[in-house]
Amino acid sequence: MIKIGSIIDGQERIEDNRETTAVHNPFDNEKVAELKLATEKDLEDAVTISFEKFHSEMKAMPAHERADILRKTADLLVEKTEDFATIISKEAGKPIKYSRGEVGRSIQVLRFASELAKNITGEVLPMDAAIGGEHRMGLVKREPLGVVGAITPFNFPLNLSLHKLAPALAAGNTVVFKPAEKTPISAHMLVELFQEAGLPNGVINLLIGTGEEVGSPLVTHDKVHKISFTGSLPVGKKIRETAGFKKVTLELGSNSPNLLFEDANIDYATTELVKGAFAFSGQVCISAQRIYVHREIYDEFLESYSKKTEALQIGDPISEETDIGPMINEEEAKRAKQWIDDAVDKGAVVAVGGERNGPILSPTIMTDVDKNMKIIAQEVFAPIVSVIPFNTEEEVIQYSNDSIYGLQAGVFTKDINRALRVADRLEMGGVWINEISTYRQDNHPYGGVKQSGVGREGVKYAIEDMTEMKFIGIKIDQNN
Repeated sequence: MIKIGSIIDGQERIEDNRETTAVHNPFDNEKVAELKLATEKDLEDAVTISFEKFHSEMKAMPAHERADILRKTADLLVEKTEDFATIISKEAGKPIKYSRGEVGRSIQVLRFASELAKNITGEVLPMDAAIGGEHRMGLVKREPLGVVGAITPFNFPLNLSLHKLAPALAAGNTVVFKPAEKTPISAHMLVELFQEAGLPNGVINLLIGTGEEVGSPLVTHDKVHKISFTGSLPVGKKIRETAGFKKVTLELGSNSPNLLFEDANIDYATTELVKGAFAFSGQVCISAQRIYVHREIYDEFLESYSKKTEALQIGDPISEETDIGPMINEEEAKRAKQWIDDAVDKGAVVAVGGERNGPILSPTIMTDVDKNMKIIAQEVFAPIVSVIPFNTEEEVIQYSNDSIYGLQAGVFTKDINRALRVADRLEMGGVWINEISTYRQDNHPYGGVKQSGVGREGVKYAIEDMTEMKFIGIKIDQNN
């Protein structure tokens, strides 16, 4: 058991007189760390130091130096893969094989950011395209914003943090970093890793504290130039209301649909959708929550899908054999079980699973569901998936779009014309063809429409949104 606190200007704040809370392993409730909580004064110090470091160091740091630091951080993370994977499993309850996968993706994010730091380009405008623009040159360049506030969730505590930190640093910004209270240990380790790689003190300032004490004031602070947040829809709405003129990127909820037409490869789709619905107990923003299956293959799909779901191994997340571990805490497991029970009371059927043992909810397949049930209408964020038959292309598009969310979808068919036709009509930020909705690469634009969010992540696209365009016009003297 370790004690950790906020890291501000390179110094850890762990004085004895601070309020404390603890991080517990969701699987066995073992105390993993004691947290010394940040105060509003710590927030003020963090923002002030970030603001000063931006103007004194980061704004003038050459691109090659920023790229070197990001690359060195990636190299260090390679060496410490097992340390990070183990702590993610302990603090988040994520099965170790998925934790290792998260670390691997995080290394890739850092390397993408390192490469792109040296490729933030502008353009030369043809000013003589406008009447009177002769003998003028127009330059467009990108400049860093200043202080970025990064507020991150528990479900991918390393990778989703780096989707904010790495682009911010690549672009030349400083960061005030507030990780989820449930999973701050990997965030603390990450900041130390950046420091080991040569990042100057105070460029990233880590705040380990509550949303009320430090999260909300971070959003409204006048020296913070952008907020990048991943989390719940209610918190995202509040951030957008209170952030003022700051730029905001909000990655919020979803209830991702996956559409299987009659020519879909059933064996492939069922195998992938087991992972898509149940990886990390469904606590993934783009987890497969609604599976629409053409009636011609519905029974065959459900039989195969049920067998593969029942074969999943439930147990200690640190075990190599475990497929399904606990949810983040028992309260969330109880909430999800209640949603199952409510749906059953309204006529839904539990085809597989539906049982709770403490913080563990068994992988659950629901049928005979109605669109007004919570397991369909809201973001379930649990190992629960609904399988729903459909008859026509028009019908399934309507079903899929009947949601306040629109983050990512999957379409399974051998007909490329139908695939592209359906993809165009789905109201989503992203659509995968012959791939599950849960698949994400770190170099494509990722984000939602409707109430799934604002803005895009993916390293290149995050860098664009963490810079500001500046125009410089030059009138060229024609006199010799």
